[in-house]
Parts: sequence; structure tokens; C-alpha cells
Amino acid sequence: MRRFEIGEVEGILAEHSDAQVLAVRINSTGECENAFNYIALTGRAMIGDAVLLNTCAIKLGLGTGGYHFVVANLTHPTDVEMLQGHIVKMRYSPHQINTLSVEAQESEYHELVKACESIDGMPVIVGQLHSMLVAAAAGFKATYGMDSKVAYVMTDSAALLLAFSDLVRVLKSKGIIDVTITTGQAFGGDIESVNIFTGLIAARHIADADLAIVTPGPGHVGTATKFGFSGIEVGWAVEIANALNGATIFIPRVSFAESRGRHLGLSHHTITVLTYATNVSVTICFHDCAGDERGLLEMQLDATGIRQRHRIVWEDGTPGIELAKRLSLPLMSMGRSYEDDPQYFLTASAAGVYAAKLFTLT
Repeated sequence: MRRFEIGEVEGILAEHSDAQVLAVRINSTGECENAFNYIALTGRAMIGDAVLLNTCAIKLGLGTGGYHFVVANLTHPTDVEMLQGHIVKMRYSPHQINTLSVEAQESEYHELVKACESIDGMPVIVGQLHSMLVAAAAGFKATYGMDSKVAYVMTDSAALLLAFSDLVRVLKSKGIIDVTITTGQAFGGDIESVNIFTGLIAARHIADADLAIVTPGPGHVGTATKFGFSGIEVGWAVEIANALNGATIFIPRVSFAESRGRHLGLSHHTITVLTYATNVSVTICFHDCAGDERGLLEMQLDATGIRQRHRIVWEDGTPGIELAKRLSLPLMSMGRSYEDDPQYFLTASAAGVYAAKLFTLT
């Protein structure tokens, strides 16, 4: 099975400042298929351009939104300008790209970042999945006010290019998140940083955010093993936020629509993070549910020892969901909508509501 294909651009299905969705006729098959083009990497494509595509994710049946990815524009291979800055991301790969990161010596913020060791109690919400972002941010805005400032800090354990996230594009347009910060090998945010430490410092002291939400970008790797999943990184994200004197709140992954027993109620991914992947105590916020759902979660918290190691709070997550619905925000995760799996989204929203209440007390 070939990893690459060549095709011709027949249409431009979506046009953004940082990305395009293209209709590409594949030479070898004659089929017209969708392809995602990152403008920072390969330039802006035009109808009639020949493009080289990476097609392996679709051939493997992976969840990339149904897109191939443009590797190179063969018609205009040199029409890509260098960015500013000397911090290279996706280092030593064919797509390495230079960025102006906040901590770099040429950055106007270099001395500020160099001197800073605290985020001064700023609430930091940490979540394992990209889809948690919408409800968490909406919960905060619904409670603290739409004029508050929310920073999204994107890690590099999933998609590396922020431009792939239609969710972020919508949330920014609706005023639910105000600034984006890409860390590690991820790039494309309003602010670039070398790691989560400096990403959070930038959120507090450069973006002047009231809240930072740390999650990966779109895409999540799981292997049905205890430690083999990309979201395990949030264990050290929690430790970083605590080390910087943040008020850290963890969103547990909760579902009552899962057919896989390991993710029913409290996901085994969350259990692993809270029992193996972090050495600090963190506030874990659940939606204040009742009945059998509450009973299962309470039992899991006791059986895993999480209650003994961490602080558990129960908060009403409905304000964020109500705001999300009023603004027609996309509440989707793993192919499931809010109506399919309400507790997943209510839990994320509850963290935002709790963060807003905590902020008013600090």
C-alpha cells in the first residue's frame, strides 16, 4: 500500500487564513478526494495545481476527518516564505518550520519569560481530549462573564498544527476562547512557546488571561493498554501548572454512553493519570449528577484510591451547556453529541464553572 499519491486540485472546498480544504483528483485512481493543505508548510494551492498527498491515514481507516494531507505543491514548490524567529518546530523532519517563540532571545518577551516563575494563582484547567475545550471554556464564560479572557494552551501529543482544529476556529469567532498558545512541537497559535511551562507563563503574563485551558489538539492515540495512550501527558501538565503556582483543575473523562467497559463511567485513561502519571494532588471536578451514574463514579473513586490522593468537587455543569447551545457551538466527541453522552460534556463544563467561582475568590 502506497503512502503517497499525486493528484490535481479540482476545487477549493474551504478557505481559511492558515489552511485550505481541497478537492483533489487522484492520478492513480481517478477518484476525487478531500485533502487538507497547511498554508504555512506548503503555500496556498490553486485549482489546477499538482500536489503530492500523504494518504496513509485514510488508507488505514484512521479518524482524520476524511482528509489526505498535502505534502508539497508540485506546481509551485517554492512559494512558501520563511516565518520570523529561530525556534524550529517539527525539528529535523522535512516539514520543520521556524517560529518566533516567546522565550527566544529575539522575542520582545524574552526578559519577562526569563524572570517569571509563577502564574500567580491563575486557574488552569487540564483535559485529556481536545473536545473538552468547548464545554470547559463555555462553563467559565457563562459563569464569570463573556468579557473574561480565556487562553487555550495546545500541547503536542496529537495534531501538531492548530490550523487543523475547526473547533478552535469556531470558539475564537464566538468569543469563547480569546488567545491560542501552541507548545512543544505544536505550532500555529497566536503565541508560540517551547513547552507548557512557558505556554502558561505566556497565558498569564503576556495574554493577561483569566483562565488557561490545557488540552491536546485534535486526535488521540489509544492502544487498550494501561499506559499506551497519548493523553497520559496531562499528568505532567498538572504538575507543571502546580509548580507555577496555578490553581489546577482536572477534567475527568466521564462517559455513560461507552460500549467499552474500560471507558464506562470514569475512563481508565483518567484513572491511570491520577494514580500513576502525577505525583501531586489535584482538584478533580465532576458534574453534580445523581442516581446510578453518581453511584458508579463514587464507587470508582473509592476503588481506585483517587479520592484518597486528590480533592474531589461536584459542580453543576449546565451553565456552560446552555451557553454552548445558545451560540450553536459544536458539542461532539468520539462521534457522539451532547444528546448521546451528556455527562462527558457536563463534566467539562463543570470544571469551567468551578474555575470561574474559584477565580472570584482569589
